[in-house]
Amino acid sequence: MRVLKVNLADGGYPIHIARGALSNPALLAPYVTGKSVAIVTNETVAPLYLEKARASLRLLGVEPLIIILPDGEAHKHWQTLQRIFDALLAARYERHSVLIALGGGVIGDMGGFAAACYQRGMPFLQMPTTLLAQVDSSVGGKTAINHPLGKNMIGAFYQPLAVIADTDTLTTLPARERAAGLAEVVKYGLIRDLDFLEWLEKHMPELSEGNLELLGEAVYRSCQHKAEIVARDERETGERALLNFGHTFGHAIETGMGYGAWLHGEAVAAGMVMAARLSAKLGWLREEDVARIVNLLASAALPTEAPGAGDGMTPERYLELMRHDKKVLDGQLRLVLLRAPGEALVTRVEDETMILESIETSSRH
Repeated sequence: MRVLKVNLADGGYPIHIARGALSNPALLAPYVTGKSVAIVTNETVAPLYLEKARASLRLLGVEPLIIILPDGEAHKHWQTLQRIFDALLAARYERHSVLIALGGGVIGDMGGFAAACYQRGMPFLQMPTTLLAQVDSSVGGKTAINHPLGKNMIGAFYQPLAVIADTDTLTTLPARERAAGLAEVVKYGLIRDLDFLEWLEKHMPELSEGNLELLGEAVYRSCQHKAEIVARDERETGERALLNFGHTFGHAIETGMGYGAWLHGEAVAAGMVMAARLSAKLGWLREEDVARIVNLLASAALPTEAPGAGDGMTPERYLELMRHDKKVLDGQLRLVLLRAPGEALVTRVEDETMILESIETSSRH
């Protein structure tokens, strides 16, 4: 068991990282003080891990309400969210009932957003089961659903009671999902930790193959970075925006190609290549730095070329979609770029031609 703390003004919350955490009722006990507990999960996760979570709750004398949603980014919208509210209301759940989000990033985002809205806020727990959710989306209180015009554009900052990450769940993760999670891990090295970046370069073959010990270390070190940044900037008014490296380009891919066509981590990987190439155009990165980033992502089995004009994604289409990004300020697009490997910044790029050229160079033809 390894425990981190997200320190916030209201006291914050712990992140528990351990093998077998789902089967440890002692981790749930401090947060389950009543009998009304709902587990929100999806059709893929439920057959794998629902019974473990339910068994832990039963040992605490709780029979949970089960809400099973369809799987995938394509279902992260109002209609699916409504199913959570329907179930909670039908069961007469109150604002002191507890909601558990058991699944990947989509379940964590929707479960958290439902908890933020239901009776103006009910407590919830994050129990992430994918690498991407364990290293990033379950920590920090960002909750949201998608809109046809933009990813995660409707949501709320709403912190969980705790994050309980069972790294044993990574053993059933498909290789493609594992690679998608590694994109977010690589991001932490690129934006703020050169030593971690070098560690990832050394161990990427084993990480890609699913080495559980190394994946556990990657989860811990990624959560360390996320917790530190969130503690200093809970609502993304400054430093926290750096965590969006590659995301402005990546969200354009997800929206433009249709939610679910590209996994979030895949889109972020291609977005990080675009951001790296733009950083090089601005004179901050060397070409060998860009090649280093491309090689690391490729070694993680991640895409390093983005969709291109043949996919309906012209550079101009990218720019149109990117203008819906949450970092737009006073109509001005702001991007997270790299001054050097391990050092990121948020900046405006006045010359849009440089952005368009970076997209074109990074897209398949």
